Amino acid sequence: MTIPLPRTTPEALTDLRLRLQRRRPVPRVSPTDRFGVDPASLDAVLDYWADSFDWEAQEERIHAYPWRRSATPTPVNAIVQAADADSPVVLFLHGWPDSVLRFERILPELSGITAVVPALPGFPFAATQDGLSAVDIAEAVHAAMIDFGFHRFVVSAGDVGCDVAEALAAAHPDAVSSLHLTDVSQYHFLVDLPDDLDAEERAYVERGRLWQAAEGGYMHEQSTRPDTASVGLGDSPAGLAAWIGEKLDRWTDQSSGPAFSMDERLTWLSAYWFSGTIGTSFAPYALSSPKDWPRITAPTVFTVFPGDLVNAPRRFAERFFSVVSWREFSHGGHFAAWEQPDDYLWGVREAVRICD
Repeated sequence: MTIPLPRTTPEALTDLRLRLQRRRPVPRVSPTDRFGVDPASLDAVLDYWADSFDWEAQEERIHAYPWRRSATPTPVNAIVQAADADSPVVLFLHGWPDSVLRFERILPELSGITAVVPALPGFPFAATQDGLSAVDIAEAVHAAMIDFGFHRFVVSAGDVGCDVAEALAAAHPDAVSSLHLTDVSQYHFLVDLPDDLDAEERAYVERGRLWQAAEGGYMHEQSTRPDTASVGLGDSPAGLAAWIGEKLDRWTDQSSGPAFSMDERLTWLSAYWFSGTIGTSFAPYALSSPKDWPRITAPTVFTVFPGDLVNAPRRFAERFFSVVSWREFSHGGHFAAWEQPDDYLWGVREAVRICD
């Protein structure tokens, strides 16, 4: 059914501004960004958020999308942008720390495709704030797709969405005609690593372990003590802006400049703040389960972007997926659909082309 999303109240807007205006400076280990977010940049973000950012205008724009809610045990809110009745259906799955907003730049370009972009349970714009594992999210999304009338579809995903996509393809192979992925879940090298890796794969695993040691503290905290971290992040907009904002900077390819304008950055941040979902968005990390299923049989397209977190080689991906197309691009990072929409769309259309 078509639904209106809840609106942010004037009281919530006032509360945010007061919290930002009354924020307390915190002594730092270093006055630079050596150990985290750049303090001067963060102050600029917080000042703009308090005094100039117009969330109501952004919310109006987001709410204007064709939102539907499934009538399923775990209800799912989704943008359902319908094309012709016979058009291919593509399910787009976002990751962390983002939302359906990851795909805003490609939605206008999806001519001839029916696009379904669910707000994953526990994330901004979701029908439920209950945090779920990737496996349980996959089941909720599959039930929603059936409820929406889509029994077979292509899946396009990145980050946490890749975990959901893999679980969905494993549990419901008749539903998933093909996959388009931007990464192989890091859990494949962190847990139950195969013992017959070649030299390229061993180098990848070593890169992954070094990246985890240098950059993966967020993942360890979110998977082991999510409820502790969520207290401060959910109560302090400054803390939330630092936690997420660092990722928006460090995980994007900024070779041609910042990936986000100030308004875009604050739209993504505000989606988390006003929905109160930072803690529940940690659930796929904390509630992870073994990937105890056979190799995925759905034909899979990989599009690889150099600024993403830890890119696996094709040989490693082929252990878990039936890779039929692999393309490495020269620009782009973790939020590829946002950063390089044309290149991301190539992967979407390739997955549509190869689906049976």
